[in-house]
Amino acid sequence: MKRKILGVAGGVLLLLALGGPAMAQDTTIESLAYDLDVVWVGLAAALVFFMQAGFALVETGFTRAKNSANIGAKNLADMAIGGVAYWAIGGALAYGATSGGLLGTSGFFFEPGAESSVLGGDGVQFIFQLVFAATAATIVSGAVAERMNFVGYLVISLAITGFIYPIVSHWQWGGGWLSEMGYYDFAGSSIVHLTGGVAALVGAAMLGPRIGRYNADGSKNPIPGHSVPLGLIGVFVLWLGWFGFNGGSTLAANGQGAVIGHVLFTTVLAGATGGVLAFATVWITSGKPDPIMAGNGVLAGLVGITAGPDLAGSVGAFVVGAICGVVVVASTLFFERVRVDDPVGAISVHGTCGIIGTLAVGFYAAGREAGFSLGTQAIGVVAIIGFVGIVTAALFFVVDKIFGLRVSSQIELEGLDWHEHGVEGYADDIPVVARMLADRKEEADAASVGASDPSVLNA
Repeated sequence: MKRKILGVAGGVLLLLALGGPAMAQDTTIESLAYDLDVVWVGLAAALVFFMQAGFALVETGFTRAKNSANIGAKNLADMAIGGVAYWAIGGALAYGATSGGLLGTSGFFFEPGAESSVLGGDGVQFIFQLVFAATAATIVSGAVAERMNFVGYLVISLAITGFIYPIVSHWQWGGGWLSEMGYYDFAGSSIVHLTGGVAALVGAAMLGPRIGRYNADGSKNPIPGHSVPLGLIGVFVLWLGWFGFNGGSTLAANGQGAVIGHVLFTTVLAGATGGVLAFATVWITSGKPDPIMAGNGVLAGLVGITAGPDLAGSVGAFVVGAICGVVVVASTLFFERVRVDDPVGAISVHGTCGIIGTLAVGFYAAGREAGFSLGTQAIGVVAIIGFVGIVTAALFFVVDKIFGLRVSSQIELEGLDWHEHGVEGYADDIPVVARMLADRKEEADAASVGASDPSVLNA
């Protein structure tokens, strides 16, 4: 008992010390509770922010070295451009005063503390929503890797973070029409992941497969990534980030301890189960325990549980993770068969498993008790697919006409790093184009010397 008392007293003293003299004078239970909420949501936002590093590692590792700088540039752009776009218009469309339940119409150019700002002017809450928007855009990056024009990608990223994702999130989290129907998505299986997955599918389909991916008879050729360990480190970073993605979606710490603990437990269990079942499925079907597919199985399980980590019990989390672990393998093979070239499996992980996770809410006992039905969940899924699919298809079409969606075959073969950015992903990785130019110069110099000095030919 004495240790517990000393521990509580020490914790209070620590909070007072961290808060400074003003806090020591005016501390109340309410202010401590608010500070705890800010710290928790801020930490969760930081974890989700760090998921951008996870996406960069996964996409870079599972693709070729000659495009690694390009992939990093796209991930960086998602956060940078997304941050500005969401501040200027995205946050208002998502959380502003509703217009018929379709989109927000107030709170543009967010200002912390201002009464007219969305989310009560709470800066940390706004940041938490902002990093979700950037995540939705980043999902597209992997599916269009190694062949998309960088300028065109910037336009797509801007549109997703500033317009498409905010409107979808308003439907549910901003008090829009899906919320009014009784639709439920705790942390974004559909709002974030399905949105990104559908946009990824549209982009990959309209771009077409990478050069050499398929033969004339329809058979496929593997294009292995340059660093499986790098990609798997990215999976671990994303898994870590999901503690903030799902856990932080309580949007508070005060009075939420039991919920946060439950959410973190089901999140970890679903991810682990997804990895186990993906390992088993690909082992049975191909004869080898492919670590890349297992990594995607982990991510698939995490996506699947994200809609209802607070509603699923341990069995529910296990079942959803297991289903997603099997389905992500089948979905990946399906898209390969129909010649939709997705280098990292983003469509299957985020799109297909986002649907599974969202529909699963209607099967959880706690979900049914709360009045969440399979029918309502299905309506939301169809609406998101329809809206995102139509808008992104139109957007990709316009971008193609103005900027061109795809780089030239020469650039694709020689690598986007050198042509699009003028840098090398790795210092000791001499770009193909540079080597070719050097070879041509040497040949020209030799020919010139040989023509003017016949003795060279006899050397």
